[in-house]
Amino acid sequence: MDDDVITTLKLLIIGESGVGKSSLLLRFTEDTFDPDQAATIGVDFKVKTLSIDGNKAKLAIWDTAGQERFRTLTPSYYRGAQGVILVYDVTKRETFARLENWLNELETYTTRNEIVKMLVGNKIDRDDPEVDRNEGLKFARKHSMLFIEASAKTKDGVQCAFEELVEKILQTPGLWESENQGQKVRLGDQEHGGGRACGGYCSIP
Repeated sequence: MDDDVITTLKLLIIGESGVGKSSLLLRFTEDTFDPDQAATIGVDFKVKTLSIDGNKAKLAIWDTAGQERFRTLTPSYYRGAQGVILVYDVTKRETFARLENWLNELETYTTRNEIVKMLVGNKIDRDDPEVDRNEGLKFARKHSMLFIEASAKTKDGVQCAFEELVEKILQTPGLWESENQGQKVRLGDQEHGGGRACGGYCSIP
């Protein structure tokens, strides 16, 4: 592990097929967007180092296929994860309606009770939304999740989603300190979202 990296975190991206999970991951890790992004087969995996208030965390981000035929991968995929990004497509109500199923699966297989959850309504660049922002916020509050609307295409909210998730994990010592004895985290006391890429996109219940 790099000397200045305080911890390695396992993050998951889950949700229905076609909601833009891989596009969000590529935008965050490589700052690219492919409008013809192919469906993920099985599991994809990327690593990125993120600095939050001077604390560097190495992120191991797992992107899963949304299709049912890959569900046999599920138990190992969830094991040990500290954070999860649950994605729906704001232009397809059925992807929002199935969020409960994904949460049930998460609760069944996750090995950490304090896992931090971020709900992301993707594709806000589109002008045909079927799910209102307030519906997303209400659902997130009901299930104690962070919430943001985003667009992998335009970048809106993407960096913020990952930053807020990681910051919340770092503020929950039981999620990561046991694996990094003696490490101390220094989190600033600035106002929520201050000085970072969040500029009004984030909502925390």
